[in-house]
Amino acid sequence: MSAPSTGRPAGARSIDELLAEARSRLARLSPADAAARVAEGAVLVDIRPAAQRQQEGDVPGALVVERNVLEWRFDPASDARLPEATGYDVEVVVLCSEGYTSSLAADALRSLGLTRATDVVGGHRAWVAAGLPTTGGAILGRCRRTTLPPAPRTLGAGP
Repeated sequence: MSAPSTGRPAGARSIDELLAEARSRLARLSPADAAARVAEGAVLVDIRPAAQRQQEGDVPGALVVERNVLEWRFDPASDARLPEATGYDVEVVVLCSEGYTSSLAADALRSLGLTRATDVVGGHRAWVAAGLPTTGGAILGRCRRTTLPPAPRTLGAGP
């Protein structure tokens, strides 16, 4: 077996570069602004895996769509789209744990033509720190979750 190559191939970008490029195309939202947009009809989509949601808690009313099927569920042209994928003008606010994966995911939705897709700066952790409603989960730092119904809807397996 040969040793792995450590030199970056021509044209390859680092994850920091990819993240910066994705974020340059997004109008990212603070947790409070995201909550306001959801109250106005935006779809809040939690892309965290089940184990992470169990540990950190959920956001009441968020649509849970794990990251591996997000594009299939929100592409209006996909046979596997969700009822919430009503067209290219639907406002989708993506939430992950800390606001990194959600930026890449929201940018992928924008690449599909969902021009109003964005994400939450700081992710679920910032949502909790802002005192916004959550359910379940363990204690994260000094923030304790409030127990509120309803549980999120979970949609997941395969495209």
